[in-house]
This record gives sequence, C-alpha cells and structure tokens, in this order.
Amino acid sequence: MAVPEAMMENRRFLSAVFHRSRQPGDRTELALLAIALLIVASVFALLFSITTGASDASILDVVRNMAGNETALSARDRIIIFDIRLPRAILGFLIGGSLAVSGAVMQGLFRNPLADPGLVGVSSGAGLGAVVMIVLGSTVAAPLYLALGIYALPLAAFGGGLATTLLLYRVATRNGQTSVATMLLAGIALGALAGALTGVLIYMANDQQLRDLTFWGMGSLAGATWIKISAAGPIILLSFIALPFMARGLNAITLGEAAAFHMGVPVQRLKNIAIVTVAAATGASVAVSGGIGFVGIVVPHILRMVIGPDHRFLLPASALLGGSLLIFGDVLARTIVAPAELPIGIITAAVGGPFFLWILVRQRSRLAL
Repeated sequence: MAVPEAMMENRRFLSAVFHRSRQPGDRTELALLAIALLIVASVFALLFSITTGASDASILDVVRNMAGNETALSARDRIIIFDIRLPRAILGFLIGGSLAVSGAVMQGLFRNPLADPGLVGVSSGAGLGAVVMIVLGSTVAAPLYLALGIYALPLAAFGGGLATTLLLYRVATRNGQTSVATMLLAGIALGALAGALTGVLIYMANDQQLRDLTFWGMGSLAGATWIKISAAGPIILLSFIALPFMARGLNAITLGEAAAFHMGVPVQRLKNIAIVTVAAATGASVAVSGGIGFVGIVVPHILRMVIGPDHRFLLPASALLGGSLLIFGDVLARTIVAPAELPIGIITAAVGGPFFLWILVRQRSRLAL
C-alpha cells in the first residue's frame, strides 16, 4: 500500500505545481495556437495570391510545378506566376509584416495603443527620404545613387524614417515619460513638415518622375520585382531578426522605464535597437511600396485582444498576420476593379480609418484624450 500512496502523493504534488505555474489570464497556449494557425494562413495567402487572376492555373497545379512536374503549368502561366505574382506576394508579405511589427514595437516603446509609423510621421519621413533620392538621384545625389545602386532608395527612406523617429521620441518623451497627446501632435507636425518638403521636391520633378511619385504615394505593389525584393528584403529580414532580442525588454518597459531598469533591462540600448528597427523596416517598406497606412495600428491591436500583450508572441504573430492581411488586401486591390488596379493604400485607409476611430473612442477615457 505504501507504493500506491507514494504515487498518489507524487501526482498531487505535480498537479499542484502545474496549476500553480499557470497563472490566471495566462494565454501562452492560445498564443502558440494562434501563431501556428497564422503560419498556415500565411502559406494559404501566398498560394491564393499567386493563383488568383487571369491565369487558369490552380493551387494544385502550382504545387505540382514546384514539386518538379514542369508540365503542370504552361510557359505562359509560369511567367505570370513566378515572375509577376510570386514576387508581388512575397514583397506584400514582407511589407505587411514589417509595418505590423513596427507598429507593435512603437506601441510597446511608447506604452500606448495609438503609436503607428503612419500616424506619427515616421512613414512621412521615410517617404521624404525616398522622394529626395527619386528626384535628385539624377542630379545632386547622383554620386550617392550610383554608389549605393539598388539599395539607394531603401537606405534613403531608412535615413528619413530614422531621423523622424529620433526627433519624435525626443519631443514626446520627458523625464522618462512619454506623453500620448504630445506624441500625436508632434507626429502631425512632423508629417506636415515632411509633406511640405515632399511637395517642394514634387514641384521640381519632371513629368515622368511626377507620374511615378503620384502612384507611389498612394501605395501599391504593382511594381514588385525580384530586384526590389533583393533591395528591401534583407533590410526587412534584419529587422525581423532583432525581434527576439526586444521582446523581454518591451514586456518590462510596459511597467515604466525606471521599473524596467531595476529589472535588469538595458533601457537605453533597447530604445536604440527599437528605434533603428522601426526606421529600417518602415523605410525599406515605404521605399518599394509607397504609403500604406494603418497596418501597424490595426494588426497589433487585434492580436492584443486575442493573445494578450506578451511581446514574445505578439511580435511574431504581428509579422504573420500583417503579411497575410496585406496579401489578401492586394488580391482585392487587383480584382475589385479588374482589369484596372486599385492602389492598396486606398484599401488599407478605408479599413483602417474607421478602426482607428473605434480605438480612439474605446481608449479615450484611459488615455485622457
């Protein structure tokens, strides 16, 4: 009888430890399940994007061709899918993921749900850097453009986004505390200033540059190529690599910078990494796609309501959901008015604008806005 009693005692002990380790409100299992489902959704989004359109190729045909059956697709379908749609889908996923992650990082750093690269002027600063290179790349900035090659536009946008982010943080933060109202107002001012300077450059542009800038400003994936992916992709992927190193610090900084410092978090280094990451991801995205707004505020907010605020899960989930949503948005943009194409920035603004107003109404009492 002693052995069964000992076994029962061990079971009671393990049960007590297990239940004690799971605190009320713990969403770890839900977050892991959500990430697994988002991975599946991302794969489906990519396959759905490359098989939707004028080509008759099905998802099964594409999978067979990728598996080595070259007769599954005609030569025409292979060109459409692998030279036009596939780079567009991959670029859309990278851009959507980078914008969503940038929003999640900014919201964690500023400790409020309203921070977003598009709303606080970071995208406008990145756009200004890109416009400078587009308009002046053949004159004043020609040596720099030739030296940097395909990386000239993403790096110029990165510089503009980084300068705007640093200035925004300096203006909105005082004594370690960030004012939400100051941040939003400073973002509006910086966005207006960047818009004014962009307007001056557009006035200086020739007819071809003016046409390119007009469609670029609306946000679109129409010009996606493997060259653009090779230019912006490495910068965006490097920003993704930095995510695991920021998650713990962003969790701690939600309690305040002083509390995070006493918990052993290198606050200043975390801020530097976060600011550079946001500027790099936003700059590279804006450089190749133009202005695509509201992804960075909608995606993290939805995920926080589902899986909670833990950045260990929130950041990768934001990358997956942001990429998937932008791919589906792009499919809608190129089919809703076919054979013409609607700029995807219009769709994200139409969906994100009302959502942002809902967030403001929901959060105004807590944020004292």
